[in-house]
Amino acid sequence: MTQSTQHVVMIRPDSFRMNEETAENNHYQQVLTGITPEEIRDRALEEFEGLVDLLERHGVHVLIWDEMPDSDTPDCLFPNNWFSTHAHGLIIHYPMYAENRRQERREDIAVDLEHLHGFDIKEILDFTEFEEHNKFLEGTGSMVLDRAHGKSYAALSERTDRGALAHYCSALDVEGVAFEAFQTVNGTRLPIYHTNVMMSVGSGFAAICLDCIDDDEERTMVLETLENDNLEVIALTEEQIGSFAGNMLELQGDNGKIIVMSSAAYNVLTSAQKEQLSHHGTIVHTDLTTIETCGGGSARCMIAENHLPHLASTT
Repeated sequence: MTQSTQHVVMIRPDSFRMNEETAENNHYQQVLTGITPEEIRDRALEEFEGLVDLLERHGVHVLIWDEMPDSDTPDCLFPNNWFSTHAHGLIIHYPMYAENRRQERREDIAVDLEHLHGFDIKEILDFTEFEEHNKFLEGTGSMVLDRAHGKSYAALSERTDRGALAHYCSALDVEGVAFEAFQTVNGTRLPIYHTNVMMSVGSGFAAICLDCIDDDEERTMVLETLENDNLEVIALTEEQIGSFAGNMLELQGDNGKIIVMSSAAYNVLTSAQKEQLSHHGTIVHTDLTTIETCGGGSARCMIAENHLPHLASTT
């Protein structure tokens, strides 16, 4: 199964701000002072369009939906948390921690993907019933998928429940690689809120902050799992993932693979790390400062990969 795709879904935000419901366990979110809410939204829109332009210039096919009108969904530009797509025509909807993020889920995207854009959807699985039990699994934020080797890496947290992960793995017949990961916040070790801020898996590499995995046995288990699949492990530091260096994503462009990240992430990588990554694709980056600061997410969070088969290629 192919790890990366040339097709992605993105949501243009209109009500972007710091989401007070997610800030309690997303320690990457910060308050921007000396700037109006309107200026924050305008800057976020400018950064969003900059990422779209970057992807399209490298041959990625971007489908954009606007935020639903009259909605209050400040994190709508992070659609990878509420749905994922899979190469056999499957869409999955996920249980979300923050109540106002549950409003991001929408049926029109699947309808448009199939009827307007010609993608083949055979089944939609709904895992949102886990919300009734206060158990959550926030898509490819909670899980970093190694689609080629049939694995789902997951750092357990309030947003990533072991039981929900097991349900996902059983439904898709993949192996779950669960572990605990932490970051230091004001001198205290607290859980990493989403796996995709501390690791990324591409076709031939895994960029990961192993220092976040405090348990020696779990750290060894994760490292050996990656190495046994012949992935080149690129070690990130806690300081680097604080600038979203772990929040990168491999996509397919017109001229080969690209590795997408923010400029903040790119700037904290060492020359040696950039050289390692460059063996696996062209590194591309753009400024996402406002989105990273207020939203606590970066380039990978903004991109929902579309792995659905196209009807034209299945007939």
